[in-house]
Amino acid sequence: MPQQVRLWKVENGDKLGEMIGTSLDLEIRIENWLIEDIRVLDPELLVIGRQVETDFGGVIDLLCINEGGDLVIVELKRDKTPREITAQVLDYASWVTDLSGDRVSKIADQFLGNRGPLAEAFKQRFGKDLPERINEDHRMLIVGSQIDPSSERIMSYLSDSYGVNINAATFRYFKSNDGQELLARVFLLEPTQVDDKARSKGPTKRLPNLTYEELEDTARRNGVEGLYRHCVSRLQALLTKHTTRSSIGFSANLDGSRKTVFSLIPSESNAEKGLRFQIYTSILAGAFNLSEGELRDLLPRDAEAWEPWAGASGFSGYFRDVSEIDKLIIGFSSSKRKAQLPNPSLQTDR
Repeated sequence: MPQQVRLWKVENGDKLGEMIGTSLDLEIRIENWLIEDIRVLDPELLVIGRQVETDFGGVIDLLCINEGGDLVIVELKRDKTPREITAQVLDYASWVTDLSGDRVSKIADQFLGNRGPLAEAFKQRFGKDLPERINEDHRMLIVGSQIDPSSERIMSYLSDSYGVNINAATFRYFKSNDGQELLARVFLLEPTQVDDKARSKGPTKRLPNLTYEELEDTARRNGVEGLYRHCVSRLQALLTKHTTRSSIGFSANLDGSRKTVFSLIPSESNAEKGLRFQIYTSILAGAFNLSEGELRDLLPRDAEAWEPWAGASGFSGYFRDVSEIDKLIIGFSSSKRKAQLPNPSLQTDR
């Protein structure tokens, strides 16, 4: 149960004057405060949607993204009953969980306008690139001037028993006799404890990235081990490698930040089609000072256009033999590179 909040103003150095809590028109003002600066709720959020319509007929008050690329549903309690608010936010979560990265980007770009696209707004907000995979997890926050005991019990039960990442935040408004206004925020449940329970008990726990050995084993099982090993060997001489939950990625330092420019996906490869690749065209072309047309000429003939996120360009396809891989690497090596590329001898990834 949230703590009772009382505030006193220090007057004349040694006297205290209590500030009186009042409701005013708080429910109406809270949403505007959150839009103006979401950090009053959580310093690690970026708002990417307001009044977002779901496919089920509902409307999410605020849709946010955090530094890890996970989505956060923020719902204003207003005058809703305990049954309405908890059922509503769970219904919204059932829609959010299936949103593709492309759908999330389109929602965000529409809301952000000239502050977008999402990739740029994310980098501006968090000082890092948007993760390759977003919306791998989500959480729910109910916000109001007060939370009733019934809603408290429901949320505590969902968190404690099933690891559902749901919480509530209340904002208390205070005003002094001289007109000074203060706002206090209190969480129903300790946020770190909610996150810990979601990771340990929740049904959709975030999985760790695959290891290099696991990815190579997948390539072996799918009949592309030779192509995979050859491609990794050639690319790691030019780019920095890392792993994700499904791929091995290669990145370059461009414009002061590390950007993924190339990915190999052994799980989507097979002996008949070849080794699956994805290229972030505009980033990779910039890293090697190539035009997108020149880059396209270096790829296998049947490579197809691919959109990593809304507004971004890329290509995806399959390498069928080492000559196609070597053609691409030779093209990279002979170009005038403007990216800060790694010294292969200094790479620490294994």
